[in-house]
Amino acid sequence: MAALCLSVRRDGEWMLVHQCVECNTLKVNRIAGDDNALVLLRLALRPLADPRLGSRALLAL
Repeated sequence: MAALCLSVRRDGEWMLVHQCVECNTLKVNRIAGDDNALVLLRLALRPLADPRLGSRALLAL
């Protein structure tokens, strides 16, 4: 699984969007308390650089 971007639920909880490297299936997982904050911020900004990522992530929800 490769992390693509982040999504935020209505209650404010951040979710990681992952894509399987073999079958391209998208999965959504909650972030953990020990996740690297800088890496999470970089993932949050990725859809701004590549708009295709955001639309694919929305389809996974």
